[in-house]
Order: sequence, then C-alpha cells, then structure tokens
Amino acid sequence: MGKRKHSADWMLARVKEYLSGKGSYRLIAEANGISVQNLRAWVKKYGDQGEAAFMERVGSASYSKEFKTSCVRAVLCGEGSIDDIVAKYNISSRSVLRRWIKRYNDHMELKDYDPKREVYMAGARRKTSLSERKEIVEYCLSHGKNYKDTAARYDVSYSQVYDWVRKYVAGGEDGLIDRRGHHKTDDEVDETERLRRENQRLKRQLEEQERLVYFLKKWRDLEGR
Repeated sequence: MGKRKHSADWMLARVKEYLSGKGSYRLIAEANGISVQNLRAWVKKYGDQGEAAFMERVGSASYSKEFKTSCVRAVLCGEGSIDDIVAKYNISSRSVLRRWIKRYNDHMELKDYDPKREVYMAGARRKTSLSERKEIVEYCLSHGKNYKDTAARYDVSYSQVYDWVRKYVAGGEDGLIDRRGHHKTDDEVDETERLRRENQRLKRQLEEQERLVYFLKKWRDLEGR
C-alpha cells in the first residue's frame, strides 16, 4: 500500500470534530476535501479500536489465508459491511478486502501474505503457458501496471510480471513466447554469428578429415605388415 495522504493526527482531528458535534459527516468532509465515505470509515475505526487504528504501519501488513477467509465470510454472511469488517479487523484498506472477496467468489485460493517474502522473491516462479502470460499482462496493463497485485492474483513472481509486460510492450504477443532452449537458425542470427558458426563447421570438418587420414594411414600400415 502507498503512503497515506493524511497523517494519523489529521484524521483523528476530523473524527473528533464529528464526535464533538461540530458538524455532520457531509459538512466536515466538504470542509476538508475528503469523502463522506472515508470519514465514516475513520469514525467506525476509532469506535472499534481507538487511536491505535490510525497508527502508521511500518511496511505492509501480513495476512494469513485463514484471516483473509474469516474476513471475507464475515462480509458474505452479513456480519457487517465492508467498512465494518475493515474497521473491526484493522485491514489496511477497503480495496484490499474487496480483492479478497473477488478472489473468494472467483474460487481462487486465498494465500498467506508476507510482504517480506511474497511476490518479490526471485524463486517464486512457476511455469506458464503463452495464453496465461497474455492474460496476466493484459490484466496488469488494465490495472495501471500494478505488478505486485498482478503477481499475487496469478501466483507468479513480481519479476515475471515485470519482464512479461516489458517484452509485450516492446514486441507484442511474440515477446511472450518462451524461447529458452530454442536454437536459432542461420537466417535468424546476425552476420558475426553466422561467420562464427561457419568457422566451427569448417573446423569440425577439418578435424574429421584429419582423423580419417590418420585411420587410413594406420589401416595401410597394418595391411602392409
């Protein structure tokens, strides 16, 4: 999650303005350039957790799959609105809970999330098909190149998503073709590489001829005895 737009003290001041009766949600929101929805969420958080709810997190929060599932089910079972559950369980934002609900409804597994090891790990890679890579890239591009969220959604690494998007932007769908293990033909390489290959072929031919001459000589020597 990005840096918060408002400080904890500033948000608390707006909450206390409302609670002290200095204005309605709409009046305070309009006077301070914020949405009524945000102000309601702050008041709800304050009521559930007090001032601790506004303390700035150091880095991203960690969530287990069990925690995610319980929060999603709380909303779907009518235990509270999205704002209620975000406030009750101190989830970082409404959009985070919405993503969990979407994954759950799409029958996609909710995974443990540890920002220290999740999608940024170079080893967190899996094999993908061309159609999968295209879908992942299109999703990432349509969501503002949010590599981290895309990686988490499709269970691939951050570096994979970044590389695929870069290659797709540069070369279209052809850029997503996995060419590992593919041996380019002579027509696909530049002049320097073609000359290097030709030199190697001539060298191998010469070595084969020298071996043939050697064995013919040995055979003649044996025949002459």
